[in-house]
Amino acid sequence: MRHRIAVVGGGPAGLAFARVLHRHAYPVTVLERDPAPDARPPGGTLDLQEGLGQLALDKAGLLAEFQALSRPEGQAMRILDTDGSVLRDWQPRPDDRAHPEIDRGQLRDLLLGPLDIRWGRRVTQVVPGGREGVRVHFADGRQETFDLVVGADGAWSRVRPAVSPVTPRYTGVTFVETSLDDVDTRHPDLARLIGDGSLAVYGVNRAVVAQRNSGGHVKVYAQFRTPLDWHTDLDLEDAEAVRSSLLALFAGWAAPVLDLLRHGTAFVHRPLYVLPVPHTWPHVPGVTLLGDAAHLMPPLGAGANLAMLEGAELAESIATGPGDLDMAVRAFEGQMWERAERWARLTMAGLERLVSPDPAQALAVFDQVQPS
Repeated sequence: MRHRIAVVGGGPAGLAFARVLHRHAYPVTVLERDPAPDARPPGGTLDLQEGLGQLALDKAGLLAEFQALSRPEGQAMRILDTDGSVLRDWQPRPDDRAHPEIDRGQLRDLLLGPLDIRWGRRVTQVVPGGREGVRVHFADGRQETFDLVVGADGAWSRVRPAVSPVTPRYTGVTFVETSLDDVDTRHPDLARLIGDGSLAVYGVNRAVVAQRNSGGHVKVYAQFRTPLDWHTDLDLEDAEAVRSSLLALFAGWAAPVLDLLRHGTAFVHRPLYVLPVPHTWPHVPGVTLLGDAAHLMPPLGAGANLAMLEGAELAESIATGPGDLDMAVRAFEGQMWERAERWARLTMAGLERLVSPDPAQALAVFDQVQPS
């Protein structure tokens, strides 16, 4: 008997789950609120780690295709002082594939492959406990029932309330994202400064990080500790006003670093939220969570990797297990909670040190994880 399974959310977690089930010829319904794959920008670049994101792709039979698309050179990392002097400059070895970069859009397209996605299906509520199964309510008024609903719908999950009353809390750190296009041609000095991977500059309670994507595209993140309402007197839709505010916030930093903000296009406000550590819930038959919906943590390289591996592991357990769906989900949740708690504590501690009153703490974080 094949169970009726739906995953809510077409991000890395949901698609990894669906692709592994598809590989095992197991039917799954993917419900995605966006009306089409290109309905909004896919985001920046991800480093997929061996044993986490790369293992998930291996379980989906996609590792070789990922290796052809990924950028091992993107593992390079350069750290500057606020005066522009180089403090660290790590370059990957030619054979280093520990955590190569891939653009989110490329990863999405790789995972989509042959999957049949129900686009434009915005879920508003999930109600477990019915005799016919778990009932999913949609924004257009329709309803549908499944034997298992997997919430992979991110920080503000509409599935999470079916198992947990917890909502994300603000960390005290805000990112403001901007980008540079065609950087090698339009801003060659900045292209050389950034290099093939990432550039980071850490000051007192603030930082500027630039990450190279493919095609000459660079994402830039101004990071700072601030109250959630810091922008009360600022129109976040006014790019010039936001730019001026950021340049004032980072006044005195080296001119090339400020140029990363000065030449940015649109600015996107991204306050960082997290879920409590640990975040667990009493098992609810027919509903579970993956990724940010289950364990939202600071974006320090673990979240997407964990989410993809969780999706792959749950799918594999369902497709190859003895057929007891609830037993498979229970076992998965226990394993997920233990691993996610460890990573959530690490990333929370990392955020405290990376955006801190002592910039030397940020440098120490990288010295611990980068090869000597």
